[in-house]
Amino acid sequence: MPKMFFINSDISKAETLPATFYKDKDIFENVKEKIFLKTWQWIGDENLVKLPQSVYPLVLLDNYLTEPLVIVRNEKDEINCFTNVCTHRGNLVALHPGKAKKLTCMYHGRRFNLDGAFEYMPEFEDADDFPRPCDHLHKFPLEKWGPLLFVGLYPDFQFSKVIDTMKERIGFLPLDEFSLDTSTSKDFLVHANWALYCDNYLEGFHVPFVHEGLNKMLDYGSYKTEIYEHCNLQIGYTNEATEVFDLPEGHVDYGKNVAAYYYWVFPNMMFNFYPWGLSLNIVKPIDINRTKVSFISYVYDPTKLNKGAGNDLDKVEREDEFVVENVQKGVNSSFYKAGRFSPKREKGVHHFHSLLALYLNK
Repeated sequence: MPKMFFINSDISKAETLPATFYKDKDIFENVKEKIFLKTWQWIGDENLVKLPQSVYPLVLLDNYLTEPLVIVRNEKDEINCFTNVCTHRGNLVALHPGKAKKLTCMYHGRRFNLDGAFEYMPEFEDADDFPRPCDHLHKFPLEKWGPLLFVGLYPDFQFSKVIDTMKERIGFLPLDEFSLDTSTSKDFLVHANWALYCDNYLEGFHVPFVHEGLNKMLDYGSYKTEIYEHCNLQIGYTNEATEVFDLPEGHVDYGKNVAAYYYWVFPNMMFNFYPWGLSLNIVKPIDINRTKVSFISYVYDPTKLNKGAGNDLDKVEREDEFVVENVQKGVNSSFYKAGRFSPKREKGVHHFHSLLALYLNK
């Protein structure tokens, strides 16, 4: 089978993904199967199931994957994630969050314990070879980092390795003490392909041209991108001595004025660490040219909110939306085919396109 895409590993020679990637509906559907089903997604935090015998149903990437899941904290205080689909006739099992000693389908009474195991089904006494392993609820791989929960449906890589990579820089932060701030968390609708939004995030190249306020906070000349296997990091240094991380001795950046660590995790998660805490951004495809971007704020030091590089994130987001939506219009042109990468400034975009090509060519 011929490869769909090719991204030269030498960024100085590479071309971007072709415009067809952003406007072909078959490719958009293929991305669902080959990328989003094979990677990891944030599903909330442990406070959704704060107490033992708690359940929390959700739909993963509604309008795209639209996968019904249920988070469960069992009697042993263990958190797991299962399919929220009854193994009898496909009804949703858990309909509301709250306390539950068992998971019981309201359609025909099939019952599961809080470890997802089948327990009971009325009127099945005469069924041969029942129950079978497939009658249990499917359990998904789950990773917990601080309070944050991540699930993989059929993951191709270990999320623990991504967490370890991020801990190398921000492991000194007490993530367990970060608190969800619903007042500053919000969703944005962007009229553009989800990948264009990621393309824009993955380079600081546009900052002097698009973000006048942010550019005043950052030292553009020192802006740096580091590439890892399934994630990359942009480091925002500043000439200002205020609103920077208080880095411990021995830290790789000790003595430097770091205003922000911007981590991106393939394919659609952004972890923006500021001295005040974490702005977690999830890019959610809706259709080929519409995307929902969720900004979720976890605050550590509220006295540093609205200061430094982590200030006025709504304004920065609107500026990004304006540009990305214009790019969406541009790539639909019959005369745009592909572009080139700046070897100095677009390492993150090159990394993203390389991973997209790798997964789509499998």
